[in-house]
Amino acid sequence: MFLTRIIYGIVYFVILVVEIIKAVLSTSACCLKGNVDPIVVKIKPDLERPVSLAVLANSITLTPGTLTIEMNQDEGYLIVSALTPRSTEDIIPFEPYIKKMLE
Repeated sequence: MFLTRIIYGIVYFVILVVEIIKAVLSTSACCLKGNVDPIVVKIKPDLERPVSLAVLANSITLTPGTLTIEMNQDEGYLIVSALTPRSTEDIIPFEPYIKKMLE
């Protein structure tokens, strides 16, 4: 069980780095073209532990073009600002890895 969590932690880190690189390229292209249309989205991830929600919130903030504005641990939701409209899956692609790593 512990080894499985370590493996998911490594996979999460790799996915996070890949998503950061993709977001840097996407955000740069949007800013250079002037295609910035900021939105605010309320996301209710399928995470139960407060530490999992905090890791997800920090991961969103680390990714360029997105920012976690508010985190409500009692109700388990995040309010996220994004530079361009996108789906919830595009904002939090690493949620399943965090869940398997920490819950």
